[in-house]
Amino acid sequence: MFGIVRPCRHRLGEHLKTQWMAHLCGLCLALRKDHGQFARIVTNYDGLLISVLTEAQTSAGGGGRRTAGPCPLRGMRTASVANGEGARLSAAVSLVLASAKVRDHVADGDGLLARKPVALAARRVASSWGAAGARSGFAVGFDTAVLVDAVDRQLGIETLAGLGTPILTVTEPTETATAAAFAHTAVLAGRPGNAAPLAEAGRLFGRLAHLLDAVEDREIDAASGAWNPLTATGTSLTEARRLADDAVHGIRLALREVAWGSGVSPEKHSADAKLAHVLLVHELRGSVDRAFGSASCGHGGGTAVMSHPYAPPGPGGPGVPPPPEPPRRDRRGLLAGCAVWMGLACTCQMCCGEFEDPWSRQRREGLCNQCDCGDCGDCCDCGQCCGDCCDGCDCGCDCGC
Repeated sequence: MFGIVRPCRHRLGEHLKTQWMAHLCGLCLALRKDHGQFARIVTNYDGLLISVLTEAQTSAGGGGRRTAGPCPLRGMRTASVANGEGARLSAAVSLVLASAKVRDHVADGDGLLARKPVALAARRVASSWGAAGARSGFAVGFDTAVLVDAVDRQLGIETLAGLGTPILTVTEPTETATAAAFAHTAVLAGRPGNAAPLAEAGRLFGRLAHLLDAVEDREIDAASGAWNPLTATGTSLTEARRLADDAVHGIRLALREVAWGSGVSPEKHSADAKLAHVLLVHELRGSVDRAFGSASCGHGGGTAVMSHPYAPPGPGGPGVPPPPEPPRRDRRGLLAGCAVWMGLACTCQMCCGEFEDPWSRQRREGLCNQCDCGDCGDCCDCGQCCGDCCDGCDCGCDCGC
């Protein structure tokens, strides 16, 4: 899993966490349905934003759902998942960009890709993903050529960039690609008036993604001698932080111009509109803080939803674990439980996630979960407010986005 928007489940609240998981699973299953099991490897946190934005603009507000079958990552439980053109567009964008990323690594000869047999196999996979993404994009009226063109221009720009080159010159292709993808969600939702503000939000999101990736990889790239946009252009971390903060603010302003669902503000409308608001306004701020080493979520720096157990504030204050669930009678048999155990072990959920006991079905925590609740349970945290208690809560948090 990769992406810059990795929300903390404690700030999302249970309801928005369920919505977030519906879009994540919807993207994963859309990839499997149209392109096979192996394509699910490109599932990413940022790609599901396309699905979230599409549904947030529809009057139905989360109506595009279907019930998916059991999955090891859900403890072999069924779930309601996003199903529709938004999920298919997410899949198309994810495939094309993953294809470009693989080709980029092959061109650089990174790691095992320096070996010719491995590089040849990787090129075939990249070519297959690119063609599959183009087909999926065409099916929902999106021309993925704009993404391919952006990637091709990116390589040329990086080759020519040097000290003194404006960093925004380097981020421009990424900005153009994400702007096109965000804007097309307005077309799918039948909201052409939203295309312009969403294109602006997408452009700034692409800039932010490029900057944060460069910041997080700066030391590793320096040690390995790999190309890094900040180092190559001589851009300081102070300037990168300024640009990142401006991008977050710009996204917030752009989203104010978007007509969500029936046209009211996101925090007072559907769960998908509220989820879009929380992810693209509040969680992006946490992503910037995390990349630059600033204070963020108390749960290990804004850890993603699937990475930590849920421990809502209780009578004893934030961080007090919830009372144990009552024992359930629908225990699995020995063989069925063993089969589920193997699935959980293979997906590492028993190590680093939250999972359902293979036999008793009780909720369990992974072995490496270290949950420091910190201040995430504070209602005045904007993410928590907009996730749970904005309505009727006078806590001084400005959620009027």
